[in-house]
Amino acid sequence: MSIRKAMLPAGWYPREASSVRHAIEGWHILPAGEKWRAAVAPHAGWTFSGRIASIAWSALAEAETIVIVGGHLGPSSPILIAQEEGFESPFGPISADVELRERLRGALAEASIPVSADRAVDNTVEVHLPFMGAFAPGARLLWLRAPASGAAISLGAALHEAAASLGREIAVIGSTDLTHYGPDYGFEPAGKGPKAESWVREVNDRAFLDALLALDPDAAIGRALQDGSACSPGAAATALSFALAAGAREFSELAYGTSLDIRAAASFVGYAALAGARRG
Repeated sequence: MSIRKAMLPAGWYPREASSVRHAIEGWHILPAGEKWRAAVAPHAGWTFSGRIASIAWSALAEAETIVIVGGHLGPSSPILIAQEEGFESPFGPISADVELRERLRGALAEASIPVSADRAVDNTVEVHLPFMGAFAPGARLLWLRAPASGAAISLGAALHEAAASLGREIAVIGSTDLTHYGPDYGFEPAGKGPKAESWVREVNDRAFLDALLALDPDAAIGRALQDGSACSPGAAATALSFALAAGAREFSELAYGTSLDIRAAASFVGYAALAGARRG
């Protein structure tokens, strides 16, 4: 059995199952009243975005397979799919849903959507694997990364069709952080200080989130590319597209914050948790 080893350096997330549980318990996340089949969650180190990501995970409906869609891809990139049969995590190896993966690959090939193997070191999926052990023990995993293009929207619909054809109950997490602001990122259109923070929260991030809440994945990708308001908008668009294919009539914002809520700095990043498509 081929196992994808953890590739991120220490500090991104806890490496022991007990430490994962301790971190989540420390955030005092209340059980979600609604359970959803799709969510958007951030992917920074757990120190900064773990609490908000945990809120998204706590809202997911029980599923046989969790599909985690990462990003950090431009509009011209193909969809990336991890080819391993299992994935290292603090709770032990997570099995890949090979059957769903191959059914999805076939559907994407029929639609002439480019696909390549994901072999790169990237945080957008790996940082979520500990949440699987805590919130979805026993579920299998499909590891994807989606480009910032219409292919991401097609991917969401194809996921729904592939899962339905197998009678598979799945849940989808789209992994993205929001505006990366400040000198570390070479992006300071609103200057510095409180004015800049308000602009990120109330204008730049808000336009991207409002597009998702309006159930418009194409507009969300467009806002992100135009405004620099999400590092992996294709992942969020895939989750929303899947939700729409599953019958979603609303997408709800569960939490929002920035890294400034954790630590004062000249550079900061926005984070949000959203969810949609009730189970069944």
